[in-house]
Formats: sequence, C-alpha cells, structure tokens
Amino acid sequence: MSHPKYEDVVAVVNSSEDTVEMVRQCLIDAGFTSIVTGHVHDFKTGADDFPKFLRQHDPAVIVYDISIPYHKNWTFLRLLLDSEAMRGRKVVLTTTNKKRLEELVGPTDAFEIVGKPYDLEHIVEAVKVALGQQMHR
Repeated sequence: MSHPKYEDVVAVVNSSEDTVEMVRQCLIDAGFTSIVTGHVHDFKTGADDFPKFLRQHDPAVIVYDISIPYHKNWTFLRLLLDSEAMRGRKVVLTTTNKKRLEELVGPTDAFEIVGKPYDLEHIVEAVKVALGQQMHR
C-alpha cells in the first residue's frame, strides 16, 4: 500500500542522534518527503543558530524533544517559541518521561517516546494534524 506524499518540510529537533534518526525514518516511511534535523544542544550552545535554521529550511512543523534537565530545556523551548522565527509554525512536543516533565512544568501536550512502535505512530499522526491546521490558517 502506497502512502500519500507530504511535501511540507518537517524539522526533527532532539538531543539524541538515535532518536532523531528513528523519528526521521518513521516520517519517511509515512510518506514525508522533506525532513530536516537539528540538535537541541547545538542550538543551546550557539554551535547552530535556530532562527537561521528555521529561515533556511522553513519547516511547517517542528517535532521538538524536551529532555533532561526538563525545567531548563522547557525554559529554552519557551524562549524559542516566543521568537519571531517561530511565528506560524506548529510544534509537536516529545519527551521520554512525560510524567516527570509535567511534575516540573505543568500539563503539556507532549508525546512520550519510550521506544514502542505506537509511540512513533502518535507522532506521525500529530504531524499530519499540525500540517492540516497549517494549511487552513
């Protein structure tokens, strides 16, 4: 069975190279044709420029992971979300421990990735929904 093709750019931003590749491959398998990747650590340290990354690739949706230390990484994400470069973009949040994240920052709509195949299916569906919302804004 053939998947529909999704032409919109999707960015996968995570701290783990293995997770970046796992999510990227899952999106490719689901029919996404344009996926770019970045690493949270590189953006936090200034080794890579997040606004420049967004301008260069213009992703409609960003799959962004909140990792340990949750509170610091949540604060960094909030700074990114408030930036001009993020305006109009949809974000799908992931984490490896949603319960702990929410104990520290309150309720979120993050998807927990613990390595089960259906974890990735939820992320793919969330990206599809975000793209649908993006197209109707």
